[in-house]
Amino acid sequence: MIPPILRITLIAAVICYFILILYFLKNRALNLKYTLLWLLSGAVMGLFVIFPELLTYIIHIFGIEDNMNGLFIMCIGFMLMIMMALTSIASRQNMKIRSLVQEIGILDKRIRELEEVSAGTDEN
Repeated sequence: MIPPILRITLIAAVICYFILILYFLKNRALNLKYTLLWLLSGAVMGLFVIFPELLTYIIHIFGIEDNMNGLFIMCIGFMLMIMMALTSIASRQNMKIRSLVQEIGILDKRIRELEEVSAGTDEN
């Protein structure tokens, strides 16, 4: 059971977390599709703060004896999930950047070829 003062503090922290995420979204520091992952993790944190019995129930389903060990395992799992999602996003961005650099290189070559052709016809 969570002491009342700790529960109030955790609820305030989760509310501040949501305000911060929405502030970043409003200022376009975060993209909407990436913000959904952070909002989901905040919702799960909020559920566990409001209903701590839910955490105990989930931990016992997996056969974990100690609540703190279960909480650490769940936190590590969430961090891994967020890291994988962010790595996926970074990989996609890297592929897009590589494609754009190749396109710019091709266009640059075509422009130089056209400038050479244009310079050759201007001399005549």
